[in-house]
Amino acid sequence: MRQVKTALDMGKAAGTDWKADIAGALDWWREAGVDHDFLDAGHGWLEEPEQAVASPTSAPRAPVQVATPPETPPPPSLGGDRGAWPATLEKFAAWWLEEPTLDTGGMGPRIPPRGKSGARLMVLVPEPEAEDQDSLLSGPQGKLLDAMLAAMNIAADDAYLASALPRHTPLADWQALGAAGLAEITAHHIALAAPQRILVLGRNILPLLGHEPAQDPAALREFNHEGGSVAMMAAGSLENLLLQPGRRAIFWRRWLDWTG
Repeated sequence: MRQVKTALDMGKAAGTDWKADIAGALDWWREAGVDHDFLDAGHGWLEEPEQAVASPTSAPRAPVQVATPPETPPPPSLGGDRGAWPATLEKFAAWWLEEPTLDTGGMGPRIPPRGKSGARLMVLVPEPEAEDQDSLLSGPQGKLLDAMLAAMNIAADDAYLASALPRHTPLADWQALGAAGLAEITAHHIALAAPQRILVLGRNILPLLGHEPAQDPAALREFNHEGGSVAMMAAGSLENLLLQPGRRAIFWRRWLDWTG
């Protein structure tokens, strides 16, 4: 076979500078338009590593095992076993203070409801006041309610005062509490109290009574439970009534219309 001598071979024979010869050869190829390295076999440079075709001689890759995190058990329903719920209002007060599933956090001690069954009016508020220690609504909101009851001509022993939560609980998640069973507990509480009328003071607890949040509270006229119904009026919280005299005036007009 005929051997072709390159410029580099001829430079070595002549004893010239080999570095200069290499640079000259590269310049020659560059001027000829050859400035890349080429291979006969193609290569997928843009393929992801896991998408690359395995070599025929390589062993198959074992599938990656992804550990499944253990499922978190759902929290216990509020109130525990419904079959063990108290059957009388007297037993309910003790259960309200002792049932462990009702302790959903909050501040201060648990406060029982006060009053007797069959009262002329049941007043339901979201939670005890921050000042409550032994008696429900013993702070500024309770003083306002006492004045309201006096104006309504309702004696203290003719009113049943209750809260939807046993402790003072700022920023309670009412939607989650209702889904966990607080709505059923509230309905059971009302059934045991058996009032002649219900006054709900606090719009955030209306969903516990089957009232859609988008509805106007004025549309809530009665509470239906287990085949019976009780006349019901819903209004803003005692806190708002205490801070805004204009709301008290609106409330009083609605009260007169409701009881008239």
